[in-house]
Amino acid sequence: MQTGEAMSPQESTAPGAETTAEQKARNHMEPTAPPLPPPSPPPPGPPEYPRPRLVFHTQLAHGSPTGRIHGFTNVKELYAKIAEVFNISPSEILFCTLNSHKVDMQKLLGGQIGLEDFIFAHVRGETKEVEVTKTEDALGLTITDNGAGYAFIKRIKEGSTIDRLKSVCVGDHIEAINDQSIVGCRHYEVAKMLKEQPRGIPFTLRLVEPKKAFDMIGMRTKTPKSTEGKMVNGRETLRLRSKGAATVQEVQNEFEERATMKVDDLLESYMGIRDLELATTIVEAGKDKKNPDDFAEALDSVLGDFAFPDVFLFDVWGAIGDVKNGRI
Repeated sequence: MQTGEAMSPQESTAPGAETTAEQKARNHMEPTAPPLPPPSPPPPGPPEYPRPRLVFHTQLAHGSPTGRIHGFTNVKELYAKIAEVFNISPSEILFCTLNSHKVDMQKLLGGQIGLEDFIFAHVRGETKEVEVTKTEDALGLTITDNGAGYAFIKRIKEGSTIDRLKSVCVGDHIEAINDQSIVGCRHYEVAKMLKEQPRGIPFTLRLVEPKKAFDMIGMRTKTPKSTEGKMVNGRETLRLRSKGAATVQEVQNEFEERATMKVDDLLESYMGIRDLELATTIVEAGKDKKNPDDFAEALDSVLGDFAFPDVFLFDVWGAIGDVKNGRI
């Protein structure tokens, strides 16, 4: 080939060389975007709460063999565990008492169980209907509930309208008012319905009393020793919560205990209910707050469905402050 001879279009260039057309095309190419990073792993979901592996002993209050239960985190699960042990429906259980088979409202299971407590389950007994006529604004009833849809009578005021009806007893589950079922209602809802019954007009209560216990059953002070026993210091309880996990925690200190009892008294005065778990939650929400507004905001965040009246909140705030300062 002579010097200066043109290369035909059919002839290829040397390896690695570029034609003028290729260079122009390369110079006008859009810049290539860098590769995308690999997708991030999905965020972890809410943590699974471990169920406390604590073993509790239980009996039916009217008499039964002793069973063992564990792995529950709230009252509904507790009832389901008891029902499974004794081959009954959870709906048969009205409420539970601790260390006593008797219908003793001072021994009522609320939101806390001592790690050495023995649980007695009170089940449905006879159903009865009672006609009631209000002669004054208050019937003289204090209502609580079992945390699983059953409201029942915790206290009867001496000399009140209900006190004169001897067939109505502490521990009776209120199943219906004027044939309207109230199963599933909270205690404050039932108390409101009863308060709204007009004076002088009879209405009917359908009540279910707990099955009668055998007198030979004695009061328990400790559970039997278990091979799945627990390392405890005697001052711990299992705290059951309607939301979240059950936790093992220290029992209340003197301030918390006194404040809780005072708040429970105020709940009865304003709302006609008793609820130590609710009172405990209120005290926990208020004990570190600096003013009533912060306290009210904290209560709304955890108990917004209650819609407490302002006068109640101020009285509770005052009671917590009185206990803190040693005035109560």
